[in-house]
Formats: sequence, structure tokens, C-alpha cells
Amino acid sequence: MNFLHVYGIFLRNIILIRRSIGRMFGLFFFATFELFLWGFITIWLRDLAPKDARIDFVFLLLTGLLFWDLFIRAQQSFSISFLEDVWSRNIMNFFATPVAMKEFIAGLALISLVQGFLTFIYIGGLAVLLYALDIWALGFYMIPFFMNIFVFGWALGLIAIGLLLRFGPAFEILAFFIPMMFLPFSAVYYPVSVFPEFIQQAAFFLPTMHLFEGMRQVLTQEVFPLSDVLWATGLNILYFALGLAFFLWMVRVARKKGLIARLLQD
Repeated sequence: MNFLHVYGIFLRNIILIRRSIGRMFGLFFFATFELFLWGFITIWLRDLAPKDARIDFVFLLLTGLLFWDLFIRAQQSFSISFLEDVWSRNIMNFFATPVAMKEFIAGLALISLVQGFLTFIYIGGLAVLLYALDIWALGFYMIPFFMNIFVFGWALGLIAIGLLLRFGPAFEILAFFIPMMFLPFSAVYYPVSVFPEFIQQAAFFLPTMHLFEGMRQVLTQEVFPLSDVLWATGLNILYFALGLAFFLWMVRVARKKGLIARLLQD
């Protein structure tokens, strides 16, 4: 692997962000908006509850919100970095370069990591100022949650890019919409036990469900959820391998059938 190629992909996307007010705005605005909206709603709900039955809604829901936003950023940064080449009609030039697919994926993963952590640190700091939310209370327990959230986001990003290569710009919406398909079943804001039995069984195969269920255990019981973390890790390894295989297959199909040029025409 040529790390200069990886760095080149990373640097190109960083420069695009730095030189665009719109991209900088998108990186932080929606997360800030959600933090304000959900933060004050949860404060209101907490104050409605009897004092002897209050649950720290602010802590539980906003922690879920912060990590869900991290997941969205991990997936979208990965996918949209590829779309930048499509939108700028640079995609043919990219595939003509000697950059290997593993270098391309590593570059997208790196920009996803940087954007994700920048947003998380910003929103985490804002949550401390507005709600005295100590997100760092998770301590070192955050590390496996961070890793798994990013890997699942990358797996979905690979699938989104593969579909875009195969079917063209009509599938661009997947780069933005995929995380929302998993939100209702990921137990972000409520425990999985509220689901009917058949939905619980289906949700079991989502790494995000295990991560957010485990996160609540850390916050409410101060117990490390080893089983949930192991299940999330195992599922992520499987899904990333499948996503990678699907992406490489779609690249081969697109090259063989000349579908890459169609991205410039649609």
C-alpha cells in the first residue's frame, strides 16, 4: 500500500471542506440543530416526571444522539467523499490513476475518521456547555464503541458506492439515506425490549442495536457489556467483508461494462 496515495485522497477531501463554507456548515450545523432540539425536549420531559421517578433523560438520550450522529458521519463522509469525484466529473481521472482500491478505501476511511471525530468533539463540548453532559464518563469503554460504529458505517458506505457504480447517480440518495433505514431498529433512544418479539429477533443482527444497548448498560449500570460488544464486533467483521466483496465486484462489473463513464453523462 502506498501511503502517499492514501494521504492524497485524504488531503483532497480536506481541501474541499476547508474551501467550502457549505461543506463546513453541513459538517456541524445538523448535529448542532439536533443537539438543541433533543436536549431541550428531554429536559422538559425530565421535569414532567415525578421527582422520585425521574430518569436522567438528558444523559441517556443525548448520549445516544451523539453516537448516532457519529455513525451518520462515519457512513456519509465515506460515501460522499466518493460522490465529490462524481459531482466534479473527476471520476474517470481517478480510475485512470495507479491508486489501488485498498488505498482508495483507506483514504475514504481516514477522512471519515477525521470528520467524525471533529464533529463528535465539537458536539460533545457543546453538550457540556449547554447541559453539563459528561460524555467522557464512558471513559475507555468508548473505544470499542467508536471502532464498531465506524466499521459499520464504512461497510454501508462500500455498499452505497458499489450500488452507485452499478446503477448510476439515481442511487446517490443512498449515501444520505442509509443510516435512517436502521435508526428505528438500532435502539438508539429506547431499549430493544420495547419491540415486538419478531422485530427484536431481526434487530439482533444489527451491530448498532448491540452498541446502543451496551452503551445504556455502561451509563445506567456501570457494567461493561462484553457480550454486546463481541456480537457487534463479529457482525461488523462479517458485514465489512461482505461490503468490501460487493464493492470490488461492482468495480469489476463497472469497468467491464463501461458503466463508469455513465456517471459523467447522467
